[in-house]
Amino acid sequence: MTTLALNRQPSAAWLGTLTRSREFSVFLALAILVTATVAANPRFLSAQSTKDLLLNSSILVILAVGQAIVIVTKNVDLSVGSVLGLTAFATGKIFIALPDLPVIAMLAIGIGLGALLGAVNGALIAVAKVPSLVVTLGTLYIFRGVDFAWAQGQQINPSNLPESFLALGSGAVLGLPYLALIALAVVIAFGLYLRNYRSGREFYAIGSDVLAARLYGIGVGRKVFTAFAISGALAGLAGVIYAAKYGNLDATAGQGLELNVVAAAVVGGVAIAGGVGTVYGAAIGAVLLTTITSALPVLGVSPFWQRAMIGALILASIALDRYLALRTERRLRGHDKHAG
Repeated sequence: MTTLALNRQPSAAWLGTLTRSREFSVFLALAILVTATVAANPRFLSAQSTKDLLLNSSILVILAVGQAIVIVTKNVDLSVGSVLGLTAFATGKIFIALPDLPVIAMLAIGIGLGALLGAVNGALIAVAKVPSLVVTLGTLYIFRGVDFAWAQGQQINPSNLPESFLALGSGAVLGLPYLALIALAVVIAFGLYLRNYRSGREFYAIGSDVLAARLYGIGVGRKVFTAFAISGALAGLAGVIYAAKYGNLDATAGQGLELNVVAAAVVGGVAIAGGVGTVYGAAIGAVLLTTITSALPVLGVSPFWQRAMIGALILASIALDRYLALRTERRLRGHDKHAG
């Protein structure tokens, strides 16, 4: 076999693995949607439209990364929208009290506040052994209630926020919005962590088989706590950049966003049964859902069908996950019979 043939084999194997991945399927759906929309309206991919699309998807991408980590452990975090809203309003109040506070310090405060709220979820789930669906549904209302009690109908306007902070939400470098670059950095950082580090792979072990993970010596409660703390921290980061992007802040910021976050992760290939999926897929899923919202009106599709399509994507993703799980199970049984 020639050297050229040897070099082609790894490349072909890598290409085959890529095209069979769930992330590629979601990316292909995104490409088809964009192509169809551009054919209907070539201005859809103008410089300004592309910038707006990146801006609109950045917050959802960051939230979807945190949600993916939680779902991989066979849990779910329904409180992310409320954490975002509380952190966003806190950002406005802090800047009113400390207008000269550096933007980087505000980002750190937001991440810290979000991590604290996420730790509340993690402690209740890991220590009290309460199902995540119940806990985060409760904290969804608790955190939102705290936000409403704190705001008391007050609305914070862009004039109350520093110009340097608002520039974070509208500025760009080389045509790429700052918010999109922050989201990209989050995706790459956690993608590498989950793939290349043992502590990151342990999240998958818990979601795949929690009993086996315990026997292997993994601290399941500690890892679940960490997953929710990470999700909260990223929701806190999203809350700060939400404040920078929109400027107008009240107690309703981020309300209802948690369902879109879960949908983005599931559509992006993160199996709701745990143990499968990547933050890259969740990020692509978030961009796909944002693009659907922007593209379907251009294609003349009513708002009802926009929601229906997202629901259909979720059901299709769950069905595909089940099909792949059954196919893998049959393959393993066939291998065992052959070995016997």
